[in-house]
Amino acid sequence: MDPGTGPVVLFDGVCNLCNGTVQFLLRQDRQKKLRFASLQGAFGQRVLHDFGLQTTGHASFLLLDNGNIYTHSTGALRVLTHLGGGWKILSSLRVVPRFIRDGVYRFIAHNRYRWFGKRESCMVPGEGVRERFLD
Repeated sequence: MDPGTGPVVLFDGVCNLCNGTVQFLLRQDRQKKLRFASLQGAFGQRVLHDFGLQTTGHASFLLLDNGNIYTHSTGALRVLTHLGGGWKILSSLRVVPRFIRDGVYRFIAHNRYRWFGKRESCMVPGEGVRERFLD
């Protein structure tokens, strides 16, 4: 797996909440460290397979960083450390026990389509950000 430079955010490409999160990360990542790939795409599927994770019924969000995969709330919080500034402070929420963080994360992930909707297909990145998407 060669994710190019920088950590890779893997997201559910048909989830409106996930796509909104990607748009937020693109705006906040001023150093352009983060790369992106949908879980439905070839790169995302290969990562899921290589790490022995379910390749269908996608989780909403994963982070591939330095050859490690981070899931659920840990993945989301680790992304904040890459944004720097005030966002890095929020990553200190990792002190909250994981079973609590992941419980909240799973509740939101389970209801994300009902609350935020779903697209028919994965988003197509526009000019200016296309180079940050792996597929």
